[in-house]
Amino acid sequence: MNKFLVPVMALFCLGLQAQRPQNSNTRNITLTGTVLDKDTGTPLEYATVVLQNANDPSKITGGMTDLKGKFSIEAPGGLYNIRVEYISYENYSLENQSLERSTDLGEIRIAVNATELEAVEVVGEKTTVEVRLDKKIYNIGKDITTSGGTVSDALNNVPSVGVDVEGNISLRGNDNVTILINGRPSAIAGFGSTDALQQLPAEAIEKVEVITSPSARYDAEGTAGILNIVLKREKTLGFNGSVNTFIGYPANSGITANLNMRTDKFNLFNTTGFRYQNAPGNAFFDNTFTSGNFDRITEDRNTDRLNRNFNTNLGLEYFLNDKSSITGSFFWRLANDEDTTGNTTTRFADGAEDSRTFREEVEKEKDNSYQISLNYINRFNDEGHTLTADVQYSIDREDVEAEIEEQVTRPFPDLIALENVVEAQDQTEWLIQADYVLPMEDSQFEAGFRSNMEEQITDYRLDTLDQSSGDFVIDETLTNIFTYDENVHAVYTQYGDKYGKFSYLAGLRLEYTQLKGQVDSEFDLSDLQDFLGEDVDFNFNKEYLGLFPTVNLIYEFTDTQSVTLGYSRRINRPRGWFINPFPSRSSRTNIFQGNPDLDPAFSNTFDLGYLKRWEKLTLTSSIYYQKETGSFERVQESTGATTPDGVEIIRTIPINLSTNQRYGAEAGILYNPTRWLRINSSFNFFRFVTEGEFNDVDYGAENNSWFARFSSKVTLPGEVDWQTNVFYRGPFENAQTRSEGIFSLNLALSKDILDDNGTILLNVSDLFNSRKRRSFTETETFTSDSEFQWRVRSITFSFIYRFNEAKKRNGRGRGGDDFSDDGEFGS
Repeated sequence: MNKFLVPVMALFCLGLQAQRPQNSNTRNITLTGTVLDKDTGTPLEYATVVLQNANDPSKITGGMTDLKGKFSIEAPGGLYNIRVEYISYENYSLENQSLERSTDLGEIRIAVNATELEAVEVVGEKTTVEVRLDKKIYNIGKDITTSGGTVSDALNNVPSVGVDVEGNISLRGNDNVTILINGRPSAIAGFGSTDALQQLPAEAIEKVEVITSPSARYDAEGTAGILNIVLKREKTLGFNGSVNTFIGYPANSGITANLNMRTDKFNLFNTTGFRYQNAPGNAFFDNTFTSGNFDRITEDRNTDRLNRNFNTNLGLEYFLNDKSSITGSFFWRLANDEDTTGNTTTRFADGAEDSRTFREEVEKEKDNSYQISLNYINRFNDEGHTLTADVQYSIDREDVEAEIEEQVTRPFPDLIALENVVEAQDQTEWLIQADYVLPMEDSQFEAGFRSNMEEQITDYRLDTLDQSSGDFVIDETLTNIFTYDENVHAVYTQYGDKYGKFSYLAGLRLEYTQLKGQVDSEFDLSDLQDFLGEDVDFNFNKEYLGLFPTVNLIYEFTDTQSVTLGYSRRINRPRGWFINPFPSRSSRTNIFQGNPDLDPAFSNTFDLGYLKRWEKLTLTSSIYYQKETGSFERVQESTGATTPDGVEIIRTIPINLSTNQRYGAEAGILYNPTRWLRINSSFNFFRFVTEGEFNDVDYGAENNSWFARFSSKVTLPGEVDWQTNVFYRGPFENAQTRSEGIFSLNLALSKDILDDNGTILLNVSDLFNSRKRRSFTETETFTSDSEFQWRVRSITFSFIYRFNEAKKRNGRGRGGDDFSDDGEFGS
């Protein structure tokens, strides 16, 4: 996708020549054809086709190929020299061709220029954007600030995407975003959680697709949209790869290897990484109360997160023939983590310190994730006529053991509680899908189905110390087994067509959703029932049948200027931890409790976008509107209960609010004025209006917020690259909480060595140690003034070595992009 930059500049010059007046008596003809890779038959998009008048060489016109390698150029009849150019490929020429009537040149096959290949600047080094009917595709380029970092770090540099201090991912400020890996739900991204993305290496990413107006081929989940992370897989013949090692402070070290062996019959690929990381964080809470034994309580937390994880993705694509292949892959992630949190609590009565306690929680977690995938693709022809089928099985096992000890330290030492938590969470998922794409002239028909079946079983046991006997006893009020099933079956069809400069893609998706929950507990659940409400059913089986239409339109004023309009209906299904009715034990006084009464939320979204490319500048912009009904909102409220030592217990619970309306606008620029300076910047402003109440409390709110990012890369003397990334999120407010703005700045330096086969990097993440969430919550019974920092400033030194993988490679190989969804329609 990145190869359009050079042709666009060439066409800009051609366009100036083409604007010269022509003889009005000369009849126009149309020249058509298809440009393909000579060896693989892959369409070469954005190749430049030049028509030069043989009698007057100053008269030049031309055009570019589309995503299927096709071109159509209108010109006055006459004698022409025809030339086809594509970066890093040999030129194709036809001299003195008499074009008196419309002519189809058929297939034009050109070969890679091996000599030029070594001298061409890597377009993949740059961050570029490509606009399709239903998505924007960002090649995130060589981002040296994320070397040694994770996928979450890399996503934080993608326009429209935000990653908060806890690693939660949002799109345009909305955190209900679906994460896909290579176009599919995957254990690689985690099961409904983004924790896994904080363990995978950033170097594994090839590009990120930001899908704010998903077409019908995508699952309707995610009211904000979809982020599709496309992983790297080398497409050139032979054995090649890279190894990235890094070490940093606080303790952070690891190694990642991307290896690939490709022949004419198969492609063997593997990404393997190991990371050891100690990520300290901290938090502070200052709470005041209108009732209870204490009028003020402060909490000072310090957390050390020791993460040791290993992940590998091994796959083999076997080419059955020139048109079809079958790919099998196996993914395994093993994590062995240990988190230690110390919480010093100071209690005040009548403005004076009354007592002080210390709570220490040591949590050990082992996580094993496996995924087996099988993919078949048949390309009936080079026009995009394809059939793909996928089967994927994933399993995840998390075992957690936690020891919680809380004691009074002032005025007299005394043990308050000693608890042991044992939790096992098993999650399995089956994915079966097939997609069929049939091109027809300038139009395209698609149809397919998908079945996604997921089961999550949480086995939770709490043992507490009976201080009178000295024995641990099972707390039956919280010990339980909770089973949650989410089954989604869908069929879809969509059709797209193109009329001159106008293209459209319209689709309809039918989805059946089944949500099942079951609680197995020895405890009488009547007290818990009273706590949540007598109408809440802990054992439920809910079914939903919904239609999800999508419409995407694009009008291309020129090859460098277009406008898009999209509409889609989406769904937000509650995840298991939002449903589980048993409260958490992260704190005795501040608990999180799921709500089995949650229903899915539905949204309607409209998006109007504009793209303009100049020779050295690309502008993307859009305005959008979304209305969501039954939207989720996490609210805090007093439970009316207190701990044995008189501290009021506050809970956070997710609820369905009636509506949530969001208005917004965003703009981004990519500017490359010279070879030594590159600038990438974006800005997003949004306003939301929520309406709804819970337990007779009105949670309606209106607020504006915004976030912006700026990135610059400067090449210093000595070929040293210096990159600066700045991010700021503006203040944010809902019905209960005001959050201050968050600022962070990352710096990095890199230098290529060993004949450009190696690179050394130094980066500093959060230079000013300012990436903290500061917020103030106010209700009728309490206030909370807090500060939270998930990870402190870090420094990382990295070394990357590439073998048989030229840094300046820009060639294409067999089959084109193996990971992207086939059959994309439009520009």
